Amino acid sequence: MRMFVAVVPPDDVLDDLAGYLEPRQEAGSELRWTDPEQRHVTLAFMADVRARDLDDLLERLGRAAHRREPLRLGLRGAGTFPSPYAARVLWTGVAGEAEGLAQLAHGIRAVCAKAGAAPEGGRFHPHVTLARFRRPMEATRWLRVLEPYAGPSWTAREVTLVESHLGEGRGRRPRYEVVDVFPLEKTGAPRPPPAPTRRHGWRPSAG
Repeated sequence: MRMFVAVVPPDDVLDDLAGYLEPRQEAGSELRWTDPEQRHVTLAFMADVRARDLDDLLERLGRAAHRREPLRLGLRGAGTFPSPYAARVLWTGVAGEAEGLAQLAHGIRAVCAKAGAAPEGGRFHPHVTLARFRRPMEATRWLRVLEPYAGPSWTAREVTLVESHLGEGRGRRPRYEVVDVFPLEKTGAPRPPPAPTRRHGWRPSAG
């Protein structure tokens, strides 16, 4: 199973971002824009989770989230991967409690690895993917256009485990299926026993 753990911004935050991008997207024929409703902040990506490891993964993710407090975040600015001069991905960044978000991502990645679902990728760089270039190209004009963006803040109160089904969504995009949602609820109280695995369509609640 192809899976990722993410912080999902609430509807009003995604709507604000989409409203900012909409009049600018017409000038971007060289870009393939992501579905506004599927935008998220990836904490850990796992290309191949074995079914036999899923229950352990759910239990560990629940415990990890229970140890973390909610985070105040916002979407700001713009950037590209791997560089502005051979860009493949266009993104907006995440502002606010950046250190807490990095610690959350580190903890999530660690428990995924312990469950046998080692995450891929390098150093954590919090972002929301906006679009992918059809071929590597110079993208400094897009950075100038999008760097002024500053969206509304929100409090992230949960993390979400999602299964990604490649090519099954609109326009051959991935189809996202929520496997479970884990509250960030550091209170000192013991975590209750895990509920049965639950799956439902994208998108989860986000506060």
